[in-house]
Amino acid sequence: MGKKGKEKKKGRGAEKTAAKMEKKMSKRSRKEEDDLEALIAHFQTLDARKTKITETPCSPPSARLNASLSAHPEKDELILFGGEYFNGQKTFLYNELYIYNIRKDTWTKVDIPSPPPRRCAHQAVVVPQGGGQLWVFGGEFASPDGEQFYHYKDLWVLHLATKTWEQVRSTGGPSGRSGHRMVAWKRQLVLFGGFHESARDYIYYSDVYAFSLDTFTWSKLSPSGPGPTPRSGCQMSVTPQGSIVIYGGYSKQRVKKDVDRGTQHSDMFLLKHEEGSEGKWVWTQISPSGVKPSPRSGFSVAVAPNHQTLLFGGVCDKEEEESLEGVFFNDLYFYDATRNRWFAGQLKGPRSEKKKRRRGKAEEHPGADRQELGPASAPEPLEVVKEVVAEDGTVVTIKQVLKAPGLVGQSPSEDEDSALESSSPRVEPCPRSSAMLAVKHGLLFVYGGMFEAGDRQVTLNDLYCLDLHRMEEWKALVEMDPKTQEWLEETDSDDSSSAEGAEGGDEDQDEDSEEENDEEQEPRHPEVAAGEQYVDYLARTEQHWLQLAHDNLEPDAKEKKVLKVAQAMAKTFFNDSGQGAAEASSEIEGQ
Repeated sequence: MGKKGKEKKKGRGAEKTAAKMEKKMSKRSRKEEDDLEALIAHFQTLDARKTKITETPCSPPSARLNASLSAHPEKDELILFGGEYFNGQKTFLYNELYIYNIRKDTWTKVDIPSPPPRRCAHQAVVVPQGGGQLWVFGGEFASPDGEQFYHYKDLWVLHLATKTWEQVRSTGGPSGRSGHRMVAWKRQLVLFGGFHESARDYIYYSDVYAFSLDTFTWSKLSPSGPGPTPRSGCQMSVTPQGSIVIYGGYSKQRVKKDVDRGTQHSDMFLLKHEEGSEGKWVWTQISPSGVKPSPRSGFSVAVAPNHQTLLFGGVCDKEEEESLEGVFFNDLYFYDATRNRWFAGQLKGPRSEKKKRRRGKAEEHPGADRQELGPASAPEPLEVVKEVVAEDGTVVTIKQVLKAPGLVGQSPSEDEDSALESSSPRVEPCPRSSAMLAVKHGLLFVYGGMFEAGDRQVTLNDLYCLDLHRMEEWKALVEMDPKTQEWLEETDSDDSSSAEGAEGGDEDQDEDSEEENDEEQEPRHPEVAAGEQYVDYLARTEQHWLQLAHDNLEPDAKEKKVLKVAQAMAKTFFNDSGQGAAEASSEIEGQ
């Protein structure tokens, strides 16, 4: 009896400590958030210029991570929203909305009036109501130097049928956070975990909230039983039985002054709603069998066609007091909640044309290839260690997990098959973390993400596709050469860094010398992609030109003047790049 009382008292003490920490965090971060709110308001002023819905065919979106990629509930489309990009000196946040047409393999940029502010590490959930809705909660905004953070606690819905954004205001919801997870459960949105960070402190959460799609109200759930410790970036999915499963995630704690220790969780929990007991939920820790993912964070999650949960990629950080080394992954795992079992995803490899002809009509049966996603009797995956050399000479090791080799390509004769198989490169996404996943019609799409090479962060904008029914091979829909990505080294002076922003280069050169040496200065500006329209180029690079305009105008210049100068500079550079002066002129006048 006494022991139970002590445990209960200890639990209450932990809750009080967490509440005190959150209150302390709130006070410390208030000034930071006030500063960032002014910057967010500036961007919202720019967004307010949008007065009508415009849909513009465009090239694939720029490189980013921590965005959201969602499958349209009715159409053959994927919806990409938000995200972030870091070029070595400056952090860029996005609130752009892109639509990818799966059948046509085309991208469209959709500009909608009054969108949510720019953000990353938010959560987006699609529900079928009203012709389809995309619900977005939370996320974060970072200062250009990446030192200050603003965590949102707002809730938005994108009505897909009318292409309109709506902010849904309801009290009693979660505090501001990012890295949380959210799923649609019956007619509710259920949210778990996340974290809040300021310049000096941070806090991780393990709370659970539910938002009713009928009453538009929040309620905080208080599940019984031992639940997960506070964490962010975990797997959260709904099982076929109607429970919610939580796996893994990341958290850190301070071990001494200015020294933090991260934890990559690998435990698993089931959150179950008790039938007949309104609002009563229970936590249960579970121990699945099978081939489990190795410890990692930054992995991405989607739901496969047979209701198995799919896990892709991630990074395993090996932390020392003064250094952090990451091993990135591109492997696939599936969790079958019905059997409480993990499986490693194995690719069979494409079949040769001769084998297809031999099988004849038997090949046409759609169920022939729809075998279990688990490893069964397939060979074990092969681990390959690659060394990537950064521009500064730093060597970083990337572990790549290759599936069992299969037949690659079509060969003119059986004798040449093995030679072609061994020499043909395997098409697959490179190892990465923080990628965006979506599944539509049994096809898995992987977009973007990042990996590190020494001190350099490589952000991706490639797009790959895998047929989860066949499990044969990846297809590259958008390819990217990481070597072509701009990377600006950190400057020695904080002043010069803040003044130059994303531009880099010698601050002492005046405008005249820049004009005379235009050819030499061009690489400092964002490149114009082949076939890119001016409106897309301006949207992608607007912050670069705004910063450049600020640097070249008097400190008290009005915002409207800065904006005009920025657009004029962008237009001039775009025209000089030979991408269509007439088109650029007409589009900027129409804004």
